[in-house]
Amino acid sequence: MGARTGRGGSLPAERRPGTRPGEQRGVDHAGHGASAGGLSRRGLLGGGVAVGLSALGWSRALGANERVRIASIGCGGKGSSDLIDTAKSPHADVVALCDIDESKGHLGNAAEKFPMAKTFTDWRRLFDDRALCDAVIVSTPDHMHCAPALAALHLGKHVQCQKPLAHTVFEARQLRTAAERFGLVTQMGNQIQSHPAYRTAVKLVHDGTIGKVKEVHSWQAGGMPWRKVEDRPAGGADVPAGVHWDEWLGVAAARPFQPEIYHPFNWRAWQEFANGQLGDFGCHILDPVFMAVGLTAPTAIEAEATPMNHEVWYTKSTVRWLFPGTPRTAGPTIRVTWYDGQGHKPSLDALGLTEGDLPPGKDGAPGALPGSGSVLLGTEASLVVPHVGMPYHVPAARFAGVAIEPEPARDHYTSWIDAIRGTDRTTSHFGYAGPLTETVLLGTIAIRHPHVRLGWDAAALSLTGPAGASGWLTKAYRGGWQPAWV
Repeated sequence: MGARTGRGGSLPAERRPGTRPGEQRGVDHAGHGASAGGLSRRGLLGGGVAVGLSALGWSRALGANERVRIASIGCGGKGSSDLIDTAKSPHADVVALCDIDESKGHLGNAAEKFPMAKTFTDWRRLFDDRALCDAVIVSTPDHMHCAPALAALHLGKHVQCQKPLAHTVFEARQLRTAAERFGLVTQMGNQIQSHPAYRTAVKLVHDGTIGKVKEVHSWQAGGMPWRKVEDRPAGGADVPAGVHWDEWLGVAAARPFQPEIYHPFNWRAWQEFANGQLGDFGCHILDPVFMAVGLTAPTAIEAEATPMNHEVWYTKSTVRWLFPGTPRTAGPTIRVTWYDGQGHKPSLDALGLTEGDLPPGKDGAPGALPGSGSVLLGTEASLVVPHVGMPYHVPAARFAGVAIEPEPARDHYTSWIDAIRGTDRTTSHFGYAGPLTETVLLGTIAIRHPHVRLGWDAAALSLTGPAGASGWLTKAYRGGWQPAWV
């Protein structure tokens, strides 16, 4: 991305550091009260929907007995399961489907499953009819999360958006601010938050089973199968029939189509479209850490990583955040360390553990950490939280025979529908998911500036460090795709 996107290091004038974008409060998803903000009369996008009223002027007030009309932007891959699982709600009707790929695996399948829904290949056209839907699911590649989600919020639509919430820190802040200002129900797609394993881990920490938390180590030690090339190939190829490449690129700078390395899955390797392994897994694996400890925003970040060019992400990284302490921490600050890359996880020495402290593996093999997850080091014991696996205490011998009562699951998808109807509350609303996403994306900025300490003032949206670091808080947008900020 870098020089190709024309990053100048400045945020849009209406939200430069010092303007404190989160200060104006609205009625947020957790039920906090206050005022709704108005909108300017400029368009949501240069080539998209024009706005002349506040979001509240377009939204429908829904009651517990009403049905929620949902539109899905991105219907293939994870978008398919997001749509299907949300549509399981008996109170939801799928009225619109949008995908840049008309083939069987994307828009085609969704249209067959929901034959009464209108279909689109450009989400801007979906929003031409402002009364079509009440709520929008955004399950696109990361670089296209903010633009449709922010447009939907401007139009008074409740939003469910895949993780990470945005491609840049500034985008994440904008989505959080818009949701609060317009009083809309939101949910980020870190659905494992609602799984019994993560809910149980949070409760164990809240119950004090490990004492106060001293430090946290989190990791994803798997491979990166989406990394197919080391740099952008020369030339281009014919775009497959039914694929709308310009709409897939969206806010990103124009580039030729190439098979296998972008659409439909391997875009995650590219800085222009995603945030690598940390962007992929951070909002999952760090989520129970945030909830258990009560973290908000870090004050400092440092990282180290393998070298990378302006196109493709790293292959291995270590990121360290320093957070203010909370009532659940042992000290006035707490450090959280992230590891990713094939086989890259904390050593047992770094955790103050031995193989004997961990439960034995299969057939009596020595104890080992899971392939991905977290360890919360406490003053009384420690808690291992496997990624999508039940947590357990260490040293294991001290807890032999101690049963852990699992917390019941929530339905991450239908709870969003119920919250829109006023009968539930979302747990990963943008007021929570925004700071979590900002933390993850600050880590990717630190990766670009290895071995240097970055300072972060979340209230002022201000990053201090080497020249150019703050420029990565935002990015350039292709003409005709510039979002209208709140």
